[in-house]
Parts: sequence; C-alpha cells; structure tokens
Amino acid sequence: MPDNIIEIAKERIAPGQLRRFELPVSRLATQTLVSLPITVVNGVESGPKLWLSAAIHGDELNGVEIIAQVLGRINPKKLRGTIIAVSIVNVFGFIEQSRYLPDRRDLNRSFPGSENGSLASRLADLFMREIVERSTYGIDLHTAALHRVNLPHIRANLEDETTFRCAKAFGAPLMMHSTTRDGSLRHAATKKGIPVLLYEAGEALRFDHMAIKVGVAGIMGVMNHLQMYQDELAPIVGDSLESRKSKWIRASCGGIFHLEVNLGDKVARRQELGFITNAFGERRVPVRAKLDGIVIGHIQNPLVNQGDGIIHVAII
Repeated sequence: MPDNIIEIAKERIAPGQLRRFELPVSRLATQTLVSLPITVVNGVESGPKLWLSAAIHGDELNGVEIIAQVLGRINPKKLRGTIIAVSIVNVFGFIEQSRYLPDRRDLNRSFPGSENGSLASRLADLFMREIVERSTYGIDLHTAALHRVNLPHIRANLEDETTFRCAKAFGAPLMMHSTTRDGSLRHAATKKGIPVLLYEAGEALRFDHMAIKVGVAGIMGVMNHLQMYQDELAPIVGDSLESRKSKWIRASCGGIFHLEVNLGDKVARRQELGFITNAFGERRVPVRAKLDGIVIGHIQNPLVNQGDGIIHVAII
C-alpha cells in the first residue's frame, strides 16, 4: 500500500480525502451496536500522523467541540500528513453523561487494554490498535472532573525535547511537566515512542468558550510546528508559563467554601484565597496559600468536607 494511503478498520482513505466512518465496539443488552465515530483527513502529501481524541471520560465535552472546530478549518488539499480524530472515545459514558463506562471502570486507567478483557480493556485495546499504532503524535483533550474547573494547560513530559517543542507550540497559558500514570492513554502511547500532549481545560458537562478557543488555536499551532498545516489561528509561541510541580490546598474543616481568587491568578504564600463558614455564616476559617504559584484549578461545589482538595496551585 502506498505510504500516503491510510487504512483504519478496513477503511482506505486516499490522499486529499476527508472520511467519516464508525468503528464497531460492542452491543448493548438491547443488541444496539455502539461504535467509535472516526474522522480521517488524509493530506495530499505524506507527513506526520496526528491523532486527536476527546471524551475518554464521557462527561468531558470541551474536547468534542474543539475537534469539531479544528476539522472545520482543515482543507485536505492543503494538509501535509494525516489527522485521525476520535471526538467521542467513551461513547457509553457520553450517552449516560458519566465519566465512567457501564462497569464503572475509568477508561483512562485501562490502557493498553486486552482483546479478551473487560469492556474498558477491550475498548482501550481497540483504540490502541486502530488509532494510536497508526499515529506518530497524539493530543488527548480533557476537562476537570465533575464539580471542578481547570485553567487551560498542557500536561506532558517536558523533559522529552520533541514533546516539549510541541507543548510550547500549543501555546496554552501554562504547560506542566507531568509523569505518566499507569493505565492512562498517554502512558501506553509514550511506551510506544509516540509524543503525547494532554490538554486540560474547563469543567465536566459544560462548554467553556475560552477553553475551546485556546484548544483549537493550540492544535493548529502544533500542526503548524509539525509543518502539517498553516493557519492564521496558530498562537504566538513562547507565551506559556512552565511548571514542574503543583499542590492541592485542602479544607481544614467542613462547611461552605467562599472562593476569592480566579483561575490564572498568581498567589503568594500565606495569601488568603477564600474562607469556610458554617451554614449560618457564623464561623469564618481562612484558606491560605501554602506556596507561591498560579491557580490552575478549584472546586465548583461550595460544600466541602475536611480534607477536600479545594484549590490547585502550580509552582512557576
């Protein structure tokens, strides 16, 4: 097969084509077939093969819209290389508006998977075989978990030069050095020598328009860096702050949390970031920063228990 013809799930995509098709995963108890929606844009010239994935956690929606907007900007006739986009990986969770699969497993702790394992393991194995192993780079799109929100930022192995250059080209407000976690898609792909960026932004079950805007521009920036596609939306390289460590500030008592800082705010050690009261507002316990840094995440639900992580601060 010529190098510039791509085959996925027995579908052959010729140079200069955009194809949408479905990759069967499993049948529900009703025998309804559940499939992965795949879009492949194959450029007229051979080059890098970039996979884009979203909704590995089914309630994380920003990435779905980011991929839709990116694909809307691409002209296959002007593309060098290939884009392999899976905008909804955890279709089961997406339908149920849930982070998890029906068996309550976290898909992003199930890679590289097994052809004969659990539903999560089989889906992970299918994604690795049909998507990851046909790619040379990857961008995986996420949001914070339910009732939390994240500043748009990249998590990646910044000690790898190729990955670092891609992270810088993304142009998010912050890029954080992060080791891979066993069972994650990024860990499994990295073991195969594929540089992967993980984009975190916004909150579950909500569209965050700024997070989406940064994500679209970031992907276009990476494609520009890889000489895949030239687009005026690509961000100016060099604006990202860099962090090697972060820490959650935890509630010292249970109660109602009142937040007094915003995402992206720089904070100083001992600065008051908010306070906790009881239900009657009669008791005020300050929440203070334990280090200098920048706020990259916080809870959205003001009801807290002692020990809950409430504000996430990255050291710059």
